[in-house]
Amino acid sequence: MTTLATHFISRFIFPLHEYIKGHGTVRILRQLETSQWWSADRLAEFQAARLRRLIKFASQQVPYYRKLFAEAGIGPNDIRSPEDLPKLPFLTKDLIRANMDVLKADNASSLVRFNTGGSTGEPLIFYLGKERVGHDVAAKWRATRWWGVDIGDPEVVVWGSPVELGAQNRLREWRDHLLRTRLLSAFDMSERNLDYFIAEIRRLRPKMLFGYPSAIAHIARHVQKRGGSMNDLGVQVAFVTAERLYEDQYSDIESTFGCRVANGYGGRDAGFVAHQCPEGSLHITAEDIVVELVDQAGKLVAAGEPGEVVITHLATKEFPFIRYRTGDVAVFDDQLCGCGRSLPVLKEIQGRTTDFIVAADGTVMHGLALIYVLRDLPGIESFKIIQESKTEMRVLLVPVNGGYSRAVEDGIRRDFQDRLGKGVRVNVEPVAEIPPERSGKFRYVVSHVTLHS
Repeated sequence: MTTLATHFISRFIFPLHEYIKGHGTVRILRQLETSQWWSADRLAEFQAARLRRLIKFASQQVPYYRKLFAEAGIGPNDIRSPEDLPKLPFLTKDLIRANMDVLKADNASSLVRFNTGGSTGEPLIFYLGKERVGHDVAAKWRATRWWGVDIGDPEVVVWGSPVELGAQNRLREWRDHLLRTRLLSAFDMSERNLDYFIAEIRRLRPKMLFGYPSAIAHIARHVQKRGGSMNDLGVQVAFVTAERLYEDQYSDIESTFGCRVANGYGGRDAGFVAHQCPEGSLHITAEDIVVELVDQAGKLVAAGEPGEVVITHLATKEFPFIRYRTGDVAVFDDQLCGCGRSLPVLKEIQGRTTDFIVAADGTVMHGLALIYVLRDLPGIESFKIIQESKTEMRVLLVPVNGGYSRAVEDGIRRDFQDRLGKGVRVNVEPVAEIPPERSGKFRYVVSHVTLHS
């Protein structure tokens, strides 16, 4: 049930906020809430028309793509639909770093510098225009409404944000207060801070949570460890994104907060790619984004097969993202969703390519193969698996209640070698804590071994 405060914020305050920032968010939201119910054919033609406009603009106004089209010997009319995109080469993080200036449109006027969190190593710096930001905000707004909540409903956000005291941050704090959003920093999740976070959530009684699944699950487990529960606060949904959502995280969040868990997929670079509806399907924002899934050789994969996510964002004229390799791995679903939306569906997000382990004989396996070895060990609070090479692994463990012993270490080493090869060195290291990545995210598995075809 929408309160008067929520209605006022979502109908007046937030639209005014977006208007002042020069974003067409409200107009875009109206279109998205209509187009999600179109037929698949109509949606596909709409997407193709937007793709043609982007390609034509990039070939004429963006130096990088003017040169690329000339060297490839093709014109914008050769790219008429998403099926034609493989005629173009991929855009990679290294290419963006090397071509930052020539990726900007000649007439770009509203570009703002952004960067990724750098959870895979080196952060990526890039630029976004107001058009792109407005489309991403509108897509997130639409998905929020799928769950019966809205902009202006009380919200707690657990995100990788340092606590700073500059004027800009005070302004943001005032804005968040006006919109009834409370930010809790995932950069510091010490015992003392976790107690504070729990007290704040109890005080605010939010209708929705938003953040990294690892961070929200960490809070949930802290509540459980204290023998408590937070299922009486009225939390309706926990929106999680930016990391793979594991089953145990889903269960811990759902049981502790007594709410549904809605998985989302996207990033600052890739955009608001997909979000889960209450029926359980992860719908792609097809009006704005073309998703391709490719194998290690760069060839398209069929529905049901895992592939690296390649993004073409249709609202990025001033700094185009065309066939951008994200490094994420996902699977298409060819089944229609029971919710009635024609938006295509991702069956699952498997994680980043660096979440995959390469055995000594070259076999590629998902990190879950090793996570399952550690996840249910008694006396282990948390862990992290780092593959340094095909022949060397590090396992960081945070033991509790004397849970670490030589027998536990030997068992881990034996189970890992059964999967990876008998000659693989497995170094088990008990530690006091495992900090998150610089981005604030937590990754169970990090591999420094490149996947080759």
